[in-house]
Amino acid sequence: MIAGTLGAFGRPVLQAFAAVGRLGLFAGSVIGHALRPPFYLREFGQSLLQIGWFSLPVVGLTAIFTGGALALQIYAGGSRFNAEAVVPSIVAIGMARELGPVLGGLMVAARVASSIAAEIGTMKVTEQLDALVTLSTNPLKYLVVPRVVAATLAMPVLVGVGDAIGIMGGWLVGITRLDFNSAAYLKNTVDFLETWDVGSGMVKGAAFGFIVALMGCYHGMNSARGAQGVGAATKSAVVSASVLILAANYLLTEVFFTT
Repeated sequence: MIAGTLGAFGRPVLQAFAAVGRLGLFAGSVIGHALRPPFYLREFGQSLLQIGWFSLPVVGLTAIFTGGALALQIYAGGSRFNAEAVVPSIVAIGMARELGPVLGGLMVAARVASSIAAEIGTMKVTEQLDALVTLSTNPLKYLVVPRVVAATLAMPVLVGVGDAIGIMGGWLVGITRLDFNSAAYLKNTVDFLETWDVGSGMVKGAAFGFIVALMGCYHGMNSARGAQGVGAATKSAVVSASVLILAANYLLTEVFFTT
């Protein structure tokens, strides 16, 4: 009975460690291949367009509504302590440090990780990956590396754009709904927002982009056969990318802002 109980607890733990090990080896292999030729620039350009440019609308819409809602919430909370004047600075810092990178990463994870996992999983099911091998092309280098590099480079730009749009959303709400003076709102935003606030968010964006593309490619490459396997890989890619983004956000915040 004791052995059975220990086994019931031990098996999931061992499976979890094995999964982490496989993911670590996969990530190491991707980084190693990214540093060695050949480089597939056409695939990289297409991935940059799909991940970066086509994600702008969803990131922008998420940011502008988040900035507006954040302004309303801070104003409502600050009014209890006669601290309504902090709305511009808190909106700017909150968007740049946390909400811009995290929400942008989660939206890109929903859009990109699922797409990559479904695409690569379908290629595996239809034996297109085997066809690449017969053509002396490494699937990891041809399919995975361009997507991971493109996502890592595109996400900081998306975060920067999302920060600007989110701050603009807070400004619009501030001057139209909360009776702030436009010039005073913008001055408070500029005065309290520091370079590292924006820089830390963009560093987070690069880490989140790497996570999103890595999880999409990992689950796609390890997809089971059949339509059900592709669906499971897509679901796992989005869930794991989202959880890892939130975990990485905490760790990076601990490193950047804890003295």
